[in-house]
Amino acid sequence: MFTGLVQKIGTLSRLAHTGGGWALTVAHEPWSDALTLGESVAVQGACLTASAIGDGWFTAEILDETFQRTALRNFREGARLNLERALALGDRLGGHIVSGHVDETGNLLDARDRGRDIVWRVSCSQTLSRQTVMKGSIAIDGVSLTVSALGGDWLEVNLIPHTLHATSLCDRRPGDALNLESDILGKHVARLLGKDGTSVTEDLLRENGFL
Repeated sequence: MFTGLVQKIGTLSRLAHTGGGWALTVAHEPWSDALTLGESVAVQGACLTASAIGDGWFTAEILDETFQRTALRNFREGARLNLERALALGDRLGGHIVSGHVDETGNLLDARDRGRDIVWRVSCSQTLSRQTVMKGSIAIDGVSLTVSALGGDWLEVNLIPHTLHATSLCDRRPGDALNLESDILGKHVARLLGKDGTSVTEDLLRENGFL
Protein backbone atom coordinates (compact mmCIF):
# COMPACT_ATOMS: atom_id res chain seq x y z
CA MET A 1 0.00 0.00 0.00
CA PHE A 2 1.03 3.59 -0.70
CA THR A 3 -0.28 7.06 0.15
CA GLY A 4 0.10 8.93 -3.13
CA LEU A 5 2.70 11.30 -1.64
CA VAL A 6 5.72 11.28 -3.94
CA GLN A 7 9.01 10.89 -2.06
CA LYS A 8 11.55 11.24 -4.86
CA ILE A 9 11.81 11.96 -8.55
CA GLY A 10 13.79 9.27 -10.33
CA THR A 11 15.16 9.17 -13.86
CA LEU A 12 14.52 6.35 -16.31
CA SER A 13 17.93 4.91 -17.14
CA ARG A 14 16.88 1.90 -19.19
CA LEU A 15 13.74 0.17 -20.42
CA ALA A 16 14.32 -3.10 -22.24
CA HIS A 17 12.35 -6.17 -23.29
CA THR A 18 13.90 -9.20 -21.62
CA GLY A 19 12.81 -12.79 -21.00
CA GLY A 20 9.22 -12.40 -22.14
CA GLY A 21 8.71 -9.20 -20.14
CA TRP A 22 10.24 -5.81 -19.52
CA ALA A 23 12.92 -4.52 -17.18
CA LEU A 24 12.97 -0.91 -16.04
CA THR A 25 15.99 0.69 -14.36
CA VAL A 26 15.55 3.92 -12.42
CA ALA A 27 18.28 6.20 -11.10
CA HIS A 28 17.49 8.19 -7.97
CA GLU A 29 18.99 10.11 -5.09
CA PRO A 30 19.67 7.59 -2.28
CA TRP A 31 17.15 7.22 0.52
CA SER A 32 18.49 7.60 4.05
CA ASP A 33 17.15 4.09 4.64
CA ALA A 34 18.41 2.13 1.63
CA LEU A 35 16.12 0.14 -0.61
CA THR A 36 16.16 -3.62 -0.09
CA LEU A 37 15.94 -6.39 -2.66
CA GLY A 38 12.33 -7.41 -3.23
CA GLU A 39 10.93 -4.16 -1.86
CA SER A 40 7.84 -2.62 -3.45
CA VAL A 41 8.21 0.81 -5.06
CA ALA A 42 5.47 2.76 -6.81
CA VAL A 43 6.80 4.09 -10.12
CA GLN A 44 4.37 6.60 -11.67
CA GLY A 45 1.75 4.96 -9.47
CA ALA A 46 2.46 1.38 -10.58
CA CYS A 47 3.60 -0.97 -7.82
CA LEU A 48 6.83 -2.68 -8.93
CA THR A 49 9.26 -5.00 -7.16
CA ALA A 50 12.94 -4.11 -6.96
CA SER A 51 14.67 -7.14 -8.51
CA ALA A 52 18.14 -5.58 -8.46
CA ILE A 53 19.50 -2.66 -6.48
CA GLY A 54 22.64 -0.57 -6.39
CA ASP A 55 23.97 2.73 -5.15
CA GLY A 56 21.36 5.20 -6.39
CA TRP A 57 19.47 2.86 -8.73
CA PHE A 58 17.13 -0.11 -8.87
CA THR A 59 15.73 -2.38 -11.55
CA ALA A 60 12.18 -3.74 -11.59
CA GLU A 61 10.70 -6.35 -13.90
CA ILE A 62 7.37 -5.55 -15.55
CA LEU A 63 4.87 -8.06 -16.90
CA ASP A 64 3.56 -7.44 -20.40
CA GLU A 65 0.06 -6.96 -18.94
CA THR A 66 1.31 -4.22 -16.60
CA PHE A 67 3.31 -2.66 -19.41
CA GLN A 68 0.28 -2.49 -21.70
CA ARG A 69 -2.11 -1.27 -18.98
CA THR A 70 0.04 1.64 -17.80
CA ALA A 71 1.65 4.72 -19.31
CA LEU A 72 5.12 3.33 -18.54
CA ARG A 73 5.29 2.10 -22.13
CA ASN A 74 5.38 5.72 -23.33
CA PHE A 75 8.48 6.78 -21.42
CA ARG A 76 11.96 7.08 -22.87
CA GLU A 77 15.38 7.19 -21.25
CA GLY A 78 15.86 10.37 -19.27
CA ALA A 79 12.17 10.72 -18.37
CA ARG A 80 11.43 11.77 -14.79
CA LEU A 81 9.38 9.33 -12.71
CA ASN A 82 7.44 9.68 -9.45
CA LEU A 83 8.73 7.30 -6.77
CA GLU A 84 7.16 6.23 -3.48
CA ARG A 85 8.18 3.39 -1.18
CA ALA A 86 5.49 1.20 0.35
CA LEU A 87 3.71 2.46 3.45
CA ALA A 88 5.21 1.18 6.71
CA LEU A 89 3.07 0.39 9.75
CA GLY A 90 2.84 3.56 11.85
CA ASP A 91 3.61 5.99 8.99
CA ARG A 92 1.47 9.08 8.54
CA LEU A 93 -1.28 8.64 5.95
CA GLY A 94 -1.08 12.08 4.41
CA GLY A 95 -2.71 11.28 1.07
CA HIS A 96 -5.12 8.37 0.67
CA ILE A 97 -4.82 4.60 0.44
CA VAL A 98 -3.30 3.75 -2.94
CA SER A 99 -2.75 0.12 -3.95
CA GLY A 100 -0.34 0.78 -6.80
CA HIS A 101 -2.57 -1.24 -9.16
CA VAL A 102 -3.27 1.10 -12.06
CA ASP A 103 -6.86 0.81 -13.27
CA GLU A 104 -6.38 2.44 -16.65
CA THR A 105 -4.71 5.26 -18.51
CA GLY A 106 -6.45 8.52 -19.26
CA ASN A 107 -5.29 11.46 -21.31
CA LEU A 108 -4.66 15.00 -20.20
CA LEU A 109 -7.35 16.86 -22.14
CA ASP A 110 -6.73 20.39 -20.90
CA ALA A 111 -4.60 22.35 -18.44
CA ARG A 112 -5.71 25.86 -17.54
CA ASP A 113 -4.88 28.48 -14.95
CA ARG A 114 -7.32 29.19 -12.13
CA GLY A 115 -5.71 31.87 -10.03
CA ARG A 116 -2.64 30.35 -8.39
CA ASP A 117 -3.59 26.78 -9.31
CA ILE A 118 -3.63 24.73 -12.49
CA VAL A 119 -6.81 22.79 -13.34
CA TRP A 120 -6.40 19.54 -15.21
CA ARG A 121 -9.20 17.84 -17.11
CA VAL A 122 -8.41 14.15 -17.63
CA SER A 123 -10.31 11.61 -19.71
CA CYS A 124 -11.41 8.39 -18.04
CA SER A 125 -13.75 5.47 -18.63
CA GLN A 126 -17.36 5.59 -17.47
CA THR A 127 -16.51 2.77 -15.07
CA LEU A 128 -13.82 4.80 -13.34
CA SER A 129 -16.06 7.88 -13.33
CA ARG A 130 -18.77 5.90 -11.51
CA GLN A 131 -16.22 4.88 -8.87
CA THR A 132 -15.27 8.51 -8.28
CA VAL A 133 -17.04 11.22 -6.28
CA MET A 134 -16.71 14.98 -6.00
CA LYS A 135 -14.08 15.91 -3.40
CA GLY A 136 -13.02 12.27 -3.37
CA SER A 137 -9.53 10.99 -4.07
CA ILE A 138 -7.86 9.92 -7.30
CA ALA A 139 -4.26 8.86 -7.92
CA ILE A 140 -2.78 10.31 -11.11
CA ASP A 141 0.71 9.05 -11.97
CA GLY A 142 0.93 7.97 -8.34
CA VAL A 143 0.02 11.40 -6.91
CA SER A 144 -2.91 11.65 -4.50
CA LEU A 145 -5.26 14.39 -5.72
CA THR A 146 -8.77 15.62 -4.92
CA VAL A 147 -11.48 15.54 -7.58
CA SER A 148 -12.82 19.06 -8.17
CA ALA A 149 -15.21 18.32 -11.06
CA LEU A 150 -16.61 15.15 -12.59
CA GLY A 151 -18.32 14.15 -15.83
CA GLY A 152 -19.38 10.89 -17.45
CA ASP A 153 -16.00 10.30 -19.08
CA TRP A 154 -13.73 12.92 -17.52
CA LEU A 155 -12.65 14.34 -14.19
CA GLU A 156 -10.86 17.45 -13.03
CA VAL A 157 -8.27 18.08 -10.34
CA ASN A 158 -6.64 21.28 -9.08
CA LEU A 159 -2.86 21.28 -8.78
CA ILE A 160 -1.16 23.71 -6.41
CA PRO A 161 2.30 24.88 -7.52
CA HIS A 162 4.08 22.73 -4.91
CA THR A 163 2.42 19.51 -6.10
CA LEU A 164 3.01 20.34 -9.73
CA HIS A 165 6.71 21.10 -9.37
CA ALA A 166 7.58 18.52 -6.70
CA THR A 167 6.44 15.69 -8.98
CA SER A 168 6.80 14.64 -12.59
CA LEU A 169 3.33 16.04 -13.28
CA CYS A 170 4.98 19.28 -14.39
CA ASP A 171 6.36 17.35 -17.40
CA ARG A 172 2.93 16.33 -18.69
CA ARG A 173 1.28 18.12 -21.61
CA PRO A 174 -2.21 17.90 -23.17
CA GLY A 175 -2.52 14.60 -25.01
CA ASP A 176 -0.15 12.73 -22.68
CA ALA A 177 -1.28 9.45 -21.14
CA LEU A 178 -1.63 9.32 -17.34
CA ASN A 179 -1.87 6.38 -14.94
CA LEU A 180 -5.18 6.45 -13.07
CA GLU A 181 -6.18 4.57 -9.93
CA SER A 182 -9.60 5.23 -8.43
CA ASP A 183 -10.28 5.22 -4.70
CA ILE A 184 -10.45 1.66 -3.37
CA LEU A 185 -13.58 2.53 -1.35
CA GLY A 186 -15.37 3.48 -4.55
CA LYS A 187 -14.44 0.12 -6.08
CA HIS A 188 -15.92 -1.75 -3.13
CA VAL A 189 -19.16 0.24 -3.34
CA ALA A 190 -19.38 -0.39 -7.10
CA ARG A 191 -18.82 -4.09 -6.52
CA LEU A 192 -21.47 -4.15 -3.80
CA LEU A 193 -24.01 -2.50 -6.09
CA GLY A 194 -23.23 -4.84 -8.97
CA LYS A 195 -23.91 -4.02 -12.59
CA ASP A 196 -27.72 -4.02 -12.51
CA GLY A 197 -28.16 -0.45 -11.32
CA THR A 198 -29.22 -1.50 -7.83
CA SER A 199 -29.54 1.49 -5.53
CA VAL A 200 -28.26 1.66 -1.98
CA THR A 201 -31.11 0.95 0.42
CA GLU A 202 -31.34 0.37 4.15
CA ASP A 203 -32.12 -3.31 3.53
CA LEU A 204 -29.11 -3.68 1.24
CA LEU A 205 -26.82 -2.11 3.83
CA ARG A 206 -28.25 -4.35 6.56
CA GLU A 207 -27.83 -7.49 4.46
CA ASN A 208 -24.16 -6.66 3.93
CA GLY A 209 -23.40 -5.94 7.57
CA PHE A 210 -23.33 -2.13 7.51
CA LEU A 211 -26.30 -1.75 9.89
